Amino acid sequence: MLLSHLRRVRVPHILRLAVLLGLAGLLAGCSQLVVLYPSGDVASQQGRLVVIATVLMLLIIVPVIFLTLFFAWRYRQNSRHADVDYSPDWHHSTRLELVIWAAPLMIIIALGAVTWISTHQLDPYRPLDRISATKPLTEDNRPLEVEVVSLDWKWLFFYPELGIATVNELAAPVDRPIRFRLTSSHTMNAFYIPALAGMIYTMPGMQTELNAVINKPGTYKGMSSHYSGAGFSGMHFQFLGLSPEDFDGWVARAKAEGRPLTRDAYRELARPSERNPVVRYASVEDGLYQRVLNLCVEEGQACMHEVMARDALRNRAHASAQRLASATEETMCLAPDARTAPVKF
Repeated sequence: MLLSHLRRVRVPHILRLAVLLGLAGLLAGCSQLVVLYPSGDVASQQGRLVVIATVLMLLIIVPVIFLTLFFAWRYRQNSRHADVDYSPDWHHSTRLELVIWAAPLMIIIALGAVTWISTHQLDPYRPLDRISATKPLTEDNRPLEVEVVSLDWKWLFFYPELGIATVNELAAPVDRPIRFRLTSSHTMNAFYIPALAGMIYTMPGMQTELNAVINKPGTYKGMSSHYSGAGFSGMHFQFLGLSPEDFDGWVARAKAEGRPLTRDAYRELARPSERNPVVRYASVEDGLYQRVLNLCVEEGQACMHEVMARDALRNRAHASAQRLASATEETMCLAPDARTAPVKF
């Protein structure tokens, strides 16, 4: 109705575009901007960094765009200013040069300083130093250990301290640090909960780490943010931020309703499948995550850390043999009197 009214009154195209952009901005407010308004302290700090970096860049981008349009309009053909302000011999202005170079330089310095500091503060491997901006970390805030395996195309979560595991469902108490250790069964992937923290990659035979905390109860969306094949689009899971009492109840239900996760059950689970439902396991075979990490789930298969340890010992033995052979050769090359002459001090 508004657009038809604009057509009837023959509003210029530029004003129509402005109205459409305004309506689009209002409609955008109907969606949740999780990245800018998350529920976890780490994600909140990352969101503020995005805002600060964007504002710093807009300090240059907006004036440049405005001046480009302003000059194009002011000095258009047949304009009065095009004739009056025309200076064919002009070639330099010190003040203009200072503005052109000093303003971007100061913004780059500020942007670099903010990015450098935030990169170290928000290092995913760095243990948390606070629960939130208003709540410090105390000795009682022991982190919850969670081991994550990305499968084709589902997520498997181990809780080593609790002895349970889940598929496509992750839960954690509010205001308790979480330490994720992540790996992959076959394909490189990326673990991402926008409300909690930034994404972190998972790779077969390697382990990455992520430290985070959730500060508000709720159900949040987790996903794979790295294309990994046919089932990538359905590789989602639920992240539950629960009160300590509700989390204890969730753990109790998993132990009561779940089934054991053995190596045979894992091999069946690891087969490629899409859009898997939530599954809970009441117990986990000892050392299963380490076997997944070291690519030795199959019976009789050598674990990668054992192979690497043997290779390291073999390399050290080879290096020692080379040093011994070199020392023996140098001794044999010495003159007889040099080998037998007494040492004088």
